[in-house]
Amino acid sequence: MITVNRPWTAAAVALPGVLLAVLGLMHPDALAPSTAARWVQVHLLLLPVFPLLAVALWVLLRGERGVVAALARVAAYGYAVLYTALDLLAGVAAGVVTDRLRSGSQVALDLRALGNTLGTAGSAALLVAAVLTGAVLLLRHGPRALPGTAALCAGAVAVGYGHVYWPVGGLGALGVAAGCAMLALASVRPGSSVPR
Repeated sequence: MITVNRPWTAAAVALPGVLLAVLGLMHPDALAPSTAARWVQVHLLLLPVFPLLAVALWVLLRGERGVVAALARVAAYGYAVLYTALDLLAGVAAGVVTDRLRSGSQVALDLRALGNTLGTAGSAALLVAAVLTGAVLLLRHGPRALPGTAALCAGAVAVGYGHVYWPVGGLGALGVAAGCAMLALASVRPGSSVPR
């Protein structure tokens, strides 16, 4: 097993959650003709960040073998695919349609509905990936992994409920970030030095 025990690794796996929380501060509360341009811009910025949450979980699982670790990776991949689809459909595409038509549009509503359906499935996949990742690392590192697992799972629930909207989604993204960082550091045994 390859351990994740460097502070820069903890920072790297936390970064996607922090970026989502920061971008969430710029996310319009609603899609309307007056907010459509910013809606599109924010979702274009979010596009490469959402899948990085899955990458963070894969990094935490590197070197881990077994069915549970494999299922965690599959769930993380499912999240990356489905949440990216949400971002493209309900974010970018619906925003462009609203901006171009400058009025309400059934097409924009349909795009958002489809994106939200895929996003709900993606949120469930993120929660499954978080729970399974936490389980694998709890078995590996014992109680040291408990705070990180709790933060990761609570953050995944909040992101599923609140997307990146503040306060729920933004704080959830920070919870995912904190959980990932704590799990990366859980591999460091108490009293041991942390390699640089």
